[in-house]
Amino acid sequence: QLQASGGGLVQAGTSLTLSCAASGRTFSSVAAGWFRQDPGKEREFVACISARGDTKDYSDPVKGRFIISRDNAKNTVYLRMNSLKPEDTAVYYCAARFYRGSCSAYDYDYRYWGQGTQVTVSS
Repeated sequence: QLQASGGGLVQAGTSLTLSCAASGRTFSSVAAGWFRQDPGKEREFVACISARGDTKDYSDPVKGRFIISRDNAKNTVYLRMNSLKPEDTAVYYCAARFYRGSCSAYDYDYRYWGQGTQVTVSS
């Protein structure tokens, strides 16, 4: 089970950190990712991190601004979002793969999903 938190209403140019807490003893052995979805749009990939944290991948719109990390001792994945833009406004979802440690940008590769946390960036 995944629990996302940290969303909110912020101004453009500021930063926000999302957290995703997982239950279960196998979280440290699976890759995790963040996706986002704006109403009326398809869900899109944001970032992913491998089980050991040694591989990370980002979508082009967030590359250089967002940082994904994980603390396996705490069963938590983070998404640090810097220089936020109004177009970053969306519901952000964390996800975890099923017995796979490698990063993936495809939502169908993820078995477990959090409930989503709203991020709203005002201009």
